[in-house]
Amino acid sequence: MRLVIRKDFDKVSYYVANYIKQRINLFKPSLDRPFVLGLPAGSSPIGVYCYLIEFNRKGELSFEHVITFNMDEYVGLPKEHSESYHTFMWVHFFKHINIKPENVNMLDGNASNPHEECQRYEDKIQAVGGIELFLGGVGPDGHIAFNEPGSSLHSGTRVKTLAYETILANVRFFDGDLHKVPKLALTVGVATVMSAREVCLIITGQHKALALAKCIEEGVNHMWTVSCIQLHPSALIVCDEDATQELHVKTVKYFNSIEEVQHKLIGPQFIDIKGSVKNFHPSWFSQTR
Repeated sequence: MRLVIRKDFDKVSYYVANYIKQRINLFKPSLDRPFVLGLPAGSSPIGVYCYLIEFNRKGELSFEHVITFNMDEYVGLPKEHSESYHTFMWVHFFKHINIKPENVNMLDGNASNPHEECQRYEDKIQAVGGIELFLGGVGPDGHIAFNEPGSSLHSGTRVKTLAYETILANVRFFDGDLHKVPKLALTVGVATVMSAREVCLIITGQHKALALAKCIEEGVNHMWTVSCIQLHPSALIVCDEDATQELHVKTVKYFNSIEEVQHKLIGPQFIDIKGSVKNFHPSWFSQTR
C-alpha cells in the first residue's frame, strides 16, 4: 500500500487526476481492449473530475475507449432527481468529456428487482474483463461506497440499508425532510472494490483523519471498511495534510521518506507510475548516487 501526502484538497485532486491520466494513456485503450474505471460520486472526487475534464479538453486524455462503473445509487430516487448519483455524475463529469454514453454504467435504483439488478451489475463488470482501476472516496466512519461499518469484507454488489446517521446527514439535501431521504441504496461491495486490479482512495480533511489512521495504523476491521485496502496488492491512498492529524508522526515521516528516496536517491527514471522499482542494471543505480 502506498500513502501519498499532499498539502491540500486541490493538490490531492491534481495528483489523482494526473495519475489516472497517466494510467489510461500508458494502458493505450482500444475498442477491443478498453480501460475499465470504477468511479465514486460525492464531494471527494469533485476536484479530480474537474482536472480530468481539463485534460480531456486539452487533448491530453481521451475517454473514447474508457468504460466506467459507478459505485452506488439510491433506491427509489428517480435518476433525473437533483440528488441522484446519476444526475451528479452527468452534471459534474460525463457530459463534459468524450465518453460514449453506452460505456457509462450505473446501478438502477428503480429496477423492479433490485437484487437481480445487483447481480446484473456484477456480471457486466466481469463481462468487460474486470475493473482496471477503482477510484473511491472514504467517509468519516471509514465507509467505501455505501459499505458502512459492519459490512462484510467479502460482500458483492447488493441492496444496503443506510445507517441512521447517514440518513440524518443527507436531510439537508432533501428540504430538511427526513421522510424524503432514501433509506436504501444499491452499492458495490467491499469484495467488488477489492477485485479491481488497482484501487486509489482519496481521503481529505481533518474530519476523515480517524478513518485514515484506522486504515493505515490498525488491523483489518469490518467496522472500518476502508481498512480492507491493506489486503490489496496494488493500493494507493492520496490524502491531504489535514487528514494526517491522527497518524503518528513516524508514520507520516515514513511514507514521505519513501517518496523522497525514490525521487532523490534512486531516481524517478527507475520508478514506474505505481511506485515500483523498474528492472535496472546495478551500474545504472550507482550512477544516480
